[in-house]
Amino acid sequence: MTLFLLAIILRVVNLQYVQGDAYRELATELTVRQDTIYANKGNVYAADGNLLATSMSKFNIFMDLVTVDNTIFEENIVSLSNELSKMLGNSSSYYQKKLRTAKNRKRRYFLIARNIGYTDYLKMRKFPIFNLGVYKGGFIAKHRTERAHPIGKIAERTIGYDDFRGEAGIEGAFADYMQGENGLRWEQKIAKNQWKPITDFNEKEPIDGHDIITTIDVNIQDITHHALLRKLEYFEADHGCAVVMETATGEIKAISNLGRTKKGKYYEKRNYAVWESHEPGSTFKLASLMAALDDKFIDTSTVVDTEKGKIFIHGSKVEDSHRGGYGKISAARVFEVSSNVGVVKLIKKHYDHQPEKFIKKLETYGFTKAIGFPIKGEGRPVVPIPSDKRWNKISLEWMSWGYGVSVTPMQTLMFYNAVANNGIMVKPRFIKELRRQDKTEKVFETVVVNPKIASDETLSKIRKVLENVVVRGTANNIYSSNFSMAGKTGTAKKYLPKYKDENGNTVAAGYSNKHYVASFVGFFPAENPKYSCIVVIHDPKKEKGYYGATVAGPVFKEIAQKIYTTTPVDNQSVEDKASFEEIEMQYATYDDVLSKSHTQIPNVKGMSGMDALSLLENIGLKVEISGVGKVKYQSLKKGEKLVKGNTITLKLS
Repeated sequence: MTLFLLAIILRVVNLQYVQGDAYRELATELTVRQDTIYANKGNVYAADGNLLATSMSKFNIFMDLVTVDNTIFEENIVSLSNELSKMLGNSSSYYQKKLRTAKNRKRRYFLIARNIGYTDYLKMRKFPIFNLGVYKGGFIAKHRTERAHPIGKIAERTIGYDDFRGEAGIEGAFADYMQGENGLRWEQKIAKNQWKPITDFNEKEPIDGHDIITTIDVNIQDITHHALLRKLEYFEADHGCAVVMETATGEIKAISNLGRTKKGKYYEKRNYAVWESHEPGSTFKLASLMAALDDKFIDTSTVVDTEKGKIFIHGSKVEDSHRGGYGKISAARVFEVSSNVGVVKLIKKHYDHQPEKFIKKLETYGFTKAIGFPIKGEGRPVVPIPSDKRWNKISLEWMSWGYGVSVTPMQTLMFYNAVANNGIMVKPRFIKELRRQDKTEKVFETVVVNPKIASDETLSKIRKVLENVVVRGTANNIYSSNFSMAGKTGTAKKYLPKYKDENGNTVAAGYSNKHYVASFVGFFPAENPKYSCIVVIHDPKKEKGYYGATVAGPVFKEIAQKIYTTTPVDNQSVEDKASFEEIEMQYATYDDVLSKSHTQIPNVKGMSGMDALSLLENIGLKVEISGVGKVKYQSLKKGEKLVKGNTITLKLS
């Protein structure tokens, strides 16, 4: 027994002193850990300061009922239950029963509430018992953050995200900048493999991320989103996008991208304006007309024979939507009525032997390479060149009316915006500045892609033709005498790869007679443009309409009209030509009185108080007025000698 006792003593000494530090460290590792407190990401703001995206704190509240003294528990359970009832909704007796049961079962991690906000968390910390803290009150709060968009789903794809789905939009592009610095706190392991904070304070407080100020205008964004949504719903289209851009700066004021679910609802499915590269159709004709004008091959008055609205080039048919064609018309009229035959004949005549010259113009217009946005997923343009394998004997002619090329809506908008901006092509941008703790860290200035895309003479003619498209061309259905717009319609057949129809029959690849892309792009006001805008709608229901003027044009008009009426436009002016003879005579008399050199007190009886005040002060008198209306009494009589600096009292009726 002595030897056995001695062995135990030696073992205890060995564990306590020889290997004690190692075992204590192991015990600490198994029962105590350092928990990460994740920092809130920076906020995303609209240009006017409205929140577009922010991190919201959410808390799960637990209670360690073992640590709460029995006396304290019994004295405060009713008042605690009353407070929980007020905040969470169930009756006070419900919480009393739950808490007593958990106390009897010695629950150390009893759930009180899930997903409460920061304000409710602060209130709950002050409830009876909970206000004693972690060890005396058993109050355990598990904090997490979730991303919220205060304006809802509007512009969601452009605002983007940085989470398990990947990196998209603005948040994805600036993820590193927006990430904050995580905090730390110690936690202790308790029963059932659960962990609770050791102290009420954090070892290291988290530091929130930095903020981004976008160019988005919430009012214009709301207008654009709902204008697009209404037309998508009416035409039962597959998807569409609409973008509003400030002409001089390139700032994107609104961008809406809506796709259709199987149930017919629309949501921000993809960033079609940036991502989707497609054949633009007739909106591309502006590049063709501008190239020929700027190269001095044609003028807007150049006559083109559109024949009977149908021609064949190397066996491929080019046809106008207007049956019978337009006959012999000017190049300007070709554009206004969107004659495919007219545009093709113009480009074929002047560029067929030198297609490289035409391609060079497209490069000047920004169509041959991606814009280069910081956000991911930008579509790549496809513009064939003579040295490509894709190039064939009709490539040039097909490009001239918007087929055989593929560009994104943002590229088309950037080109039209340059026309509106006196030939200065600016890069579209979504970000105004980056901020760190309310201090501006970086400002994003306007980037000029091309200082002059065409001559002033060409640009002047082009802008007039674009205005006439709305006044008397394919978009005359959206004309308004109240405000001016300029732009171009586009209607393109969609090219579909080989597929099987509903009957299982194989349908060869080719351009569909059922699937269309309707578009409209332009700027407003036409005389001194403030904004440019593009609307693109894919696969509208053909029975309801599929032309750009019918489907996309009205969206453009609604956006322009509502921006006119809800936001100030600096360059708008009103000329009031109303003339009233009696009023003009009164003002002439008044001006005559003021212009004369006075030596006597004038008669101001019957004049309005403000007019009398102005007159008397201008001749050097001090004026005291009582009442409102017209002058019925003046203290200095008419004809008295004028002494500048004297006071005259006026009583008004």
